[in-house]
Amino acid sequence: MSLSLPNGSNIKIDNLDGHQLIVIPHGNGGFMRFIIAAFLLFWLGGWFMGFTSAIEEIVSGKSDTFLIFWLGGWTIGGLFAVYMIYRVLKKSIPEKILLNKPELLIDTGIPPLKIDFGFNNQKDYWKSMFPKRKRIEFNSSEIKSIALREIESGNRLTLDKGSERIELACSATEIEREWLFDYLQKNYL
Repeated sequence: MSLSLPNGSNIKIDNLDGHQLIVIPHGNGGFMRFIIAAFLLFWLGGWFMGFTSAIEEIVSGKSDTFLIFWLGGWTIGGLFAVYMIYRVLKKSIPEKILLNKPELLIDTGIPPLKIDFGFNNQKDYWKSMFPKRKRIEFNSSEIKSIALREIESGNRLTLDKGSERIELACSATEIEREWLFDYLQKNYL
């Protein structure tokens, strides 16, 4: 069986406890993330000044109830900004596929935050803000559901687990997904 990866591929093949481990990096998120983090840090400076000013006014007894409600919303906005800085600067965790026959283990890892200023799919963007790392084990009958699906923007490599369709190698190129599809078929089917 050939281990030859496509030229220029970032995918790594390793061994873990005698089983092949395929590591697919998600990337680093690009330079734009540092600009966004810097902007959020400056914004938090202004946020802090507004927060302390509102607290001082409330403590002095000169405020009305509107300021208390405003401070609640302002606090939530500040917490969200802190989370965004964390999410933007957090390093990605690569996707891992462990070929421990007859099972197949997938660790989806955590991709970097995708900065998208378009409004095409808000649901997917919101999910990318709060990613969930999944570790999924596929048995031999579930592995037979592997498919390389052509879509308008390229291809998707998927496996079905019950009623859920799991996408593999999301950060890989089309050619890398085709290679992985062939590689998994040769090893399991």
